[in-house]
Amino acid sequence: MGTVAPATRKTTRKAKGDGHLRRAEILAAAERIFVAEGYEGATIRKIADEVGVSSTALYMHFADKACILHEIVEGTLNELLRSNTEIAAKPLDPVVRTRMMLDAYMRWGFEHPNAYHLVYCATPPASTDPSPDRTSDLARECYEAFSGVVKEVAAAGRLRIGDADTAAQAIWTACHGLVALVIGRPTFEWADREELMGVTLDGMLHGLVID
Repeated sequence: MGTVAPATRKTTRKAKGDGHLRRAEILAAAERIFVAEGYEGATIRKIADEVGVSSTALYMHFADKACILHEIVEGTLNELLRSNTEIAAKPLDPVVRTRMMLDAYMRWGFEHPNAYHLVYCATPPASTDPSPDRTSDLARECYEAFSGVVKEVAAAGRLRIGDADTAAQAIWTACHGLVALVIGRPTFEWADREELMGVTLDGMLHGLVID
């Protein structure tokens, strides 16, 4: 019998590439696994296998899986901040902009359930990475962009009840509740998502804002 060839596992490993490209591959693979299996179900080995690198190679880019999740969250929060900033600057009625921002916020949550859960529903997992975590700062900036538009509504004398702060917090928490419950209770027989978001937004704003 001829010599048996060694296991081919290492041949499936990808050759070393550009650091920023490999880092992006790791983030994309990790987000897929986080969505499919949740943060607790994801492991460094699973993420490394998905990318086609060794766990050791992955650790050259990220200190641990918490660090990976934090970077994913930071990236998605930057998306939300860009959206809020762009909407806030549009030459539209502030009530229209408020609705647009709340709609974008809910869609962002549904599109990035792990990031949403980390930022708004849970204590962020501790990481051994010494670099600062910017998620809290970005989340605050997102809220301030939103609340600034609600202040425009209040300044125009168009709030039926409450002031700018209570109005902004009330409608934000209502949308948060919708996103958190839909994400957290996937087996519940929810109404059509588009209709549910629309009824939530129209119901709140019709009750809060003077036309």
